[in-house]
Amino acid sequence: MRKQVTCSEIRLNPNNPRLIKDDKYHKLVQSIKDFPEMLKERPIVVNKDHVVLGGNMRLRACKEAGLKDVPVSIVDWSEEKQREFIIKDNVGFGDWDWDELANTWDAEELNEWGLELPIDLEEIKETKDIPDIGEVEFSEELFLEHNYIVLYFDNAMDWEVAQEVYGIERKKHHVNMKGQSIGMGRVINGKDFI
Repeated sequence: MRKQVTCSEIRLNPNNPRLIKDDKYHKLVQSIKDFPEMLKERPIVVNKDHVVLGGNMRLRACKEAGLKDVPVSIVDWSEEKQREFIIKDNVGFGDWDWDELANTWDAEELNEWGLELPIDLEEIKETKDIPDIGEVEFSEELFLEHNYIVLYFDNAMDWEVAQEVYGIERKKHHVNMKGQSIGMGRVINGKDFI
């Protein structure tokens, strides 16, 4: 059941294992000030005793933002279901599509809205002592008699940062008659880093 209640009627859950650090907390407070309508679509979830199950930090931020009352969703669940909800409500199952964010969203706005972005490329160049390796030569295939260090990137944004920082150019894979990829095209001679 959804309804509007005064903040003083709701009790924070002392057993909530989720924390929010100062900087992110201040962004949450500002987010609520800037866009309070969002709370109607994502109410604080409380049990029938008005103890928070989902939204402890939002409730604190609402109070600090000066709100007197907030929308809540009241649930009547078993103790076991309440405990399960507290954890599942705070688990992030998805990942960000960094390419999509980089190409269609404003980084400054994303930061203001509380999304932690990977470190800026210019910041990396300023804060890390990255050796100038000059021209990088690629091997077109891997050989058993060589030793390797393999770096992999689980998102395209990190790969693009590495390409920029190390001057790596995209190389096409050779394809044999069976349509199989031959060689790596991204293997860098280790002597260039020694």
